[in-house]
Amino acid sequence: HYGQRDDSGGWRARFKRPDGSWGSKSGFTSEKAAEAWGNEQEALIRRHMWIDPRDGETPFGTFATEMLEALAPRLEPSTRAKYQSHLDTHLLPQWAAWPMIGIFNNYMEIEKWVSELHEDYAESTVSSVFATFSTLLNAAVRARHMPANPCTGIRVTSGEFEAERLVATERQALRAAMRLHKTTGLGGVALCLLNLYTGARWGELAGQLRHEYDADKQAIGIQAPLKEIGGNLFKGGRRVGPDGVLDDDHASARGASRRRNQRKKGRTKTPAGTRWVELPPSLAVVYETVLASHGRPFVFCSPEGHPWRRSNFRCRYWRPAWDGVRPNEPTHKRHVPTILEGFTFHEGRHTHNTWMTENGVPEVARRARLGQKMKGIARVYDHITPGMTDHLLTALEARFAGSVMALKPSERAQLLMWFPRLRETLKFGDETVSEDRIAISSPFAS
Repeated sequence: HYGQRDDSGGWRARFKRPDGSWGSKSGFTSEKAAEAWGNEQEALIRRHMWIDPRDGETPFGTFATEMLEALAPRLEPSTRAKYQSHLDTHLLPQWAAWPMIGIFNNYMEIEKWVSELHEDYAESTVSSVFATFSTLLNAAVRARHMPANPCTGIRVTSGEFEAERLVATERQALRAAMRLHKTTGLGGVALCLLNLYTGARWGELAGQLRHEYDADKQAIGIQAPLKEIGGNLFKGGRRVGPDGVLDDDHASARGASRRRNQRKKGRTKTPAGTRWVELPPSLAVVYETVLASHGRPFVFCSPEGHPWRRSNFRCRYWRPAWDGVRPNEPTHKRHVPTILEGFTFHEGRHTHNTWMTENGVPEVARRARLGQKMKGIARVYDHITPGMTDHLLTALEARFAGSVMALKPSERAQLLMWFPRLRETLKFGDETVSEDRIAISSPFAS
């Protein structure tokens, strides 16, 4: 029977759940209405579209916490930290007590919430938080807690045009790199130049260990980028100490299989990101000079010998090198003119790709160098040849040589004092300038 009298004198509908148990709902005014509702529930069950009302009443906070715990073993630590941050800061304060079916039935509340986020946060932050929310609701749909994702169709971004990415010239790259010598030494020079001449991401360069360089191929190996999570640095899933030594204590306690999982967690962003990046001859000289200048595990280190932290490097060293110091006060004693205001480390990646395009490097070679996979059928049929690699390295070497030749004689002499072996690759012979004629601050010129 689908319709039965309840204790209040009304009618109660009964229906059979997918597991064979009986469910019920009271409050119907007639037996016919109760039977119609019960029949509808069983019809939805037969079409695999039924949502158990008990699951629909699950609070979002409970579901989100359980879902994150289930996903955690398969997530990169950085991704898990991002999800947890979004939950703690934005999602749980707003939605923790809401039943899943209540969220599904309140599209307008979601729209209002997104508008409120836009009042306090940048568009990129709102998009990231909303993406996490939508991901959890997609999981709720698959878990049969709601019939569909109410986030579908909600416009999060304003639709404004994105700001044009800055592209530096090779001369600007060299000048900025030479400015960094004053504050970060040889490592800062090399880090800046490799940023623009390899297109590698921040973590891929900052995470370079000594043994990841192949001197025969003159190439850096990118396998496990440096990642900063919760204030701690990690390389290949292992914590990095202040002295740059990787912590093995936690790995030995988990056994071999767990260690393999840790290494998997520290891999590159995509499989294509694991690669060798060959350096032009002069850039190989610069890199090898830095390697020979110290014995620390990480190639690029702070002046105190610690692995770089991105925000510290950006604010204290990178920004003054590109933006200048008091650029609008030419008479100030600390005045340093701007090279390319606002240029970011990531825009070095855009610059490198633009240079390769200018030099006619095929797309398959460009994507491989940047750690990206080809799209469509080209992924199957396009391949890199030695000729493509030679053309690429020759073009990059020519760019660097041109930037060196554009320096003033005193500036060029200063560069050759820092990296004497550049005389061999750039074929400057015995060109010398006495030290008293070298203007140490000359790279600070515009």
